[in-house]
Amino acid sequence: MLINKLVVFYFDLGSPYAYLAAERVAAGILEVEPAWEPMLLGAIFGYRGRGSWSQTDARDGNVAELERRAREYGLPPIAWPPGWPGDGLAAMRAATWARRCGAGVEFALAAYRRAFVNGDALTIETLAETADDVGLSGAELREAIGDPVIKAALRAATDAAWSAGVSGVPTVRVADQLFYGDDQLERAAAAA
Repeated sequence: MLINKLVVFYFDLGSPYAYLAAERVAAGILEVEPAWEPMLLGAIFGYRGRGSWSQTDARDGNVAELERRAREYGLPPIAWPPGWPGDGLAAMRAATWARRCGAGVEFALAAYRRAFVNGDALTIETLAETADDVGLSGAELREAIGDPVIKAALRAATDAAWSAGVSGVPTVRVADQLFYGDDQLERAAAAA
């Protein structure tokens, strides 16, 4: 399937809703292959002036909803990484680097599965192992996380997403339409 550059899937590896969407996007729900765009959700929280539901009284209800959706989608039970949510900056720099290496989708899916199927925190060690698992170099990933070029690329992608109207993940952009939430993938598919 050729990548349709008018369709973009915005994600952050710390988001369990984006994990559910990533699995469905990878399975072809959009009927086109989107460009996968890593962005830093923490920066988006800063721009919009409020943080994650995971830090509110809504946490227990959303966790139960996520676990229910995973069952309904036929995915493995969600295993929550210790201390979730953690600091996702290194993970998203790693995802940016993997994309530049041509293995962005493979890396993202493998990292999501490490986090939300295995319950592994996305530490630098886990990210390096994930890179090795998908045919990249874990040693290079360790260096890339601190590379100013990778840092700037993630910042630019996040700023561009915000400028395009992305206020959270998962979001699918189809031309100039935005579909926010894993429960909006069917609508995004119809628009695509």
